Amino acid sequence: MTRLMPIVWRRTVSCAGWTFLCVVVTGGFSLAGEVKSFKLAGLKLLPKAWDKAGNFAKLELYARRAAAAGAEFIVTPEGYLEGYAVNQRLSPPPTRERYLEVAEPMDGPWIQKTKELAQELKVYLLLGFAERRQDKVFNTAGVFSPQGELLAKYSKSHTGGELFNEQGSEFPVFSTPLGRMGILICFDRQLPETARILAIKGAQFILVPAFGLGTTEINEDILVRTRAYENAVYAAHVHPVNTFIVDPDGTIIAQSRGDSEEIVMARITLDERIGSRKAFRSRRPAIYGEILQKAQEARP
Repeated sequence: MTRLMPIVWRRTVSCAGWTFLCVVVTGGFSLAGEVKSFKLAGLKLLPKAWDKAGNFAKLELYARRAAAAGAEFIVTPEGYLEGYAVNQRLSPPPTRERYLEVAEPMDGPWIQKTKELAQELKVYLLLGFAERRQDKVFNTAGVFSPQGELLAKYSKSHTGGELFNEQGSEFPVFSTPLGRMGILICFDRQLPETARILAIKGAQFILVPAFGLGTTEINEDILVRTRAYENAVYAAHVHPVNTFIVDPDGTIIAQSRGDSEEIVMARITLDERIGSRKAFRSRRPAIYGEILQKAQEARP
């Protein structure tokens, strides 16, 4: 039997002498009544470009390990299935024809395998993949339920120069038995409006599958902590090199950074902190009309 890989909590909060255990112990109780709580696992895996079979095999291995360790929601990085094959740094760089060929339709065989895996493990499973819609491709995250059904789908709205990907234009929030969920993909996190829209629409946790390998602390750790803090939500940044989970206070409660492939897990507790930030609750949208001006008109 394959030995279970240890779950990584390399960076945790300290609370009255306790570390991560403090988060777990207090997770299920609230003076106001029962609080939803679940374990979220980010798979810090580096996929191989164009190799859907190999990438899925690794996903299956780590998803089984995460589920065995108690994970109820499992998240992959951006574009995991095909190995983020739109990456212009590949040598040789991708062509549109080859990218269309590797892109997976929603009724494709690897999506079916993902549904079956989620159903077998009885988990929620987010898969990042290039989604083919006829002759177009979208950078998509699909969430599959423990019943093996498509529960949620989001397509990246700010593609940041990805040559062959169409841009999504909606920010849906999805109600699940675990709580209300929003999704952003990689560069989407850099726009403050995106997370704010999700929070306004009732998201309690925001999942951010990402891939770009030019990682810096300011546009990952600090930025995602800010998004979580300013909107009073949980946020999970799942990336091949830097995966971490942030609570509504803007504190990183679990993190792993580096080249090793690991599972990063934390308990998500949807307590009274969600949506409680004074700055969030004190918004005055009626006076914010200037934000809708075109950029060139807003500058002197």
